Amino acid sequence: MRWLSNLWWRLIRFGFRLLYNELAFTYDWVSKIVSLGDWRCWQRAALDFLPDAAFVLELAHGTGDIQLDLHAAGYRTIGFDLSTAMGRIASRKMRKHDVVPRLVQGRAQKLPFAEAAFDAIVCTFPTPFMMQSETLTEANRVLKAGGVLIVVTNGQLERSSLIRRFLEWLYRITGQREITADVDNLRVEVVGHLRQYGFDAHWEKKPCRRSFADLIFAEKLV
Repeated sequence: MRWLSNLWWRLIRFGFRLLYNELAFTYDWVSKIVSLGDWRCWQRAALDFLPDAAFVLELAHGTGDIQLDLHAAGYRTIGFDLSTAMGRIASRKMRKHDVVPRLVQGRAQKLPFAEAAFDAIVCTFPTPFMMQSETLTEANRVLKAGGVLIVVTNGQLERSSLIRRFLEWLYRITGQREITADVDNLRVEVVGHLRQYGFDAHWEKKPCRRSFADLIFAEKLV
């Protein structure tokens, strides 16, 4: 049955590719539904850990919500994303709110920025690209000494209900949850992985209305 499993994961990857590109216009609605309305709280969790007056690079800016949040909080920011469709949506959304978009398209594995250009990097709900060696090497390069990398990895629904169990099942079968009994060991592995690329990392939790957000706070080692 390996062929069936391979086919399933190919379909899942294709579905996410559509969501980030041709179907990017549905992203905000899909996010609200699968989070029971807590998506924006999960996203904003990253802002709670940013240093004051930081120059912030957002990797995978998506539809631009975090760019608006950063602007409203007084941060200087640049958004970076591979998807042309997401760039168009984010640009329109930001202009609608009278914010001049500063968005760059490209791959996180090869960032077009100078060394030590940013005080912080944020990324919310990334695909596996975020933990790839090329991405982490580039993140370290463009961060100043003592700069921080903040990654919101997922949101966890807390209220026990049929719809919550259904959504958690969807998360698992689409690869959005690690299927492992030893979550603590997995988190230790992630921290160790980040240390290999020059980051001192730990996990944080941000409570929301019906859930909480998990995030990684990593400081660039001097």
